Amino acid sequence: MKGIVLAGGSGTRLYPITEGISKQLMPVYDKPMIYYPVSVLMEAGIRDILLITKESDQDGFKKLFNDGKKFGLNIEYVVQPSPDGIAQAFVLGRDFVGDDNCALVLGDNIFYGDDFGTKLKMARFNVTNGYATIFGTKVSDPERFGIMELDGVNVKSLEEKPKCPKSDYAVTGLYFYPNDVLDKSITLKKSARGEYEITDLNNLYLQENRLKAEVLGGGYTWFDTGTFDSQLDASNMIRSIQNNKDVVIACLEEISYCSGWMSKDDLVKRMDQMKNNSYGKYLSKVLRKC
Repeated sequence: MKGIVLAGGSGTRLYPITEGISKQLMPVYDKPMIYYPVSVLMEAGIRDILLITKESDQDGFKKLFNDGKKFGLNIEYVVQPSPDGIAQAFVLGRDFVGDDNCALVLGDNIFYGDDFGTKLKMARFNVTNGYATIFGTKVSDPERFGIMELDGVNVKSLEEKPKCPKSDYAVTGLYFYPNDVLDKSITLKKSARGEYEITDLNNLYLQENRLKAEVLGGGYTWFDTGTFDSQLDASNMIRSIQNNKDVVIACLEEISYCSGWMSKDDLVKRMDQMKNNSYGKYLSKVLRKC
């Protein structure tokens, strides 16, 4: 399975900060924002990852990740010429995905939950049986989001920012699809707001009774870190959990080393590079743990 991280867009909601840096390269507590969605793909067992970026931002991502080998990954890059909607990711990533199934995660989404890996495995299982999977969570203001109405694990209906929502389950920025998503994506027409909508793509699977949902209940947290407040809230949550539980959320080295993708020598090298901060000290614990 291949993974795509959509990290394009102009980040205008975070101006003036993002006039000079990609939103996804900004810090969320102790690591770049982009670490969090990449860690989700890694927890799903995905090592081949495509980063979709603005042309002006791509060098920054390459400086951070290079080809991904230092994390046991294979990372490739493609430029998003203009922000034409989430579903555009599958048009831009068509050659990268090839004959594989794929997962897409938005570059500003942060997920946390103790048993999240089980839900990711279920999504992969669904894909092998020809079903797409979306992830939903309850929100207090559903009119701001794409909303899914549920019938068990099956999706009953989808609405984009409805005035009268049929449920309070928002669709998050994480999606798993069979390979035919590539062909479906090129049939989409731009919406009234000039974008290729992910909701339109998901509705194609819904019409075929091939769309399932994984609900993130009370033990999970989801952030769309596209505003000043949500970034601060996410940073405070991550700081609190890490300090209280003595863990590092979205530690790419830990996921890779414990998955057997990264050698001991490579982990030690990363540890030495950051030996003077808490992240590097945590890697020394990873070395002993896995």
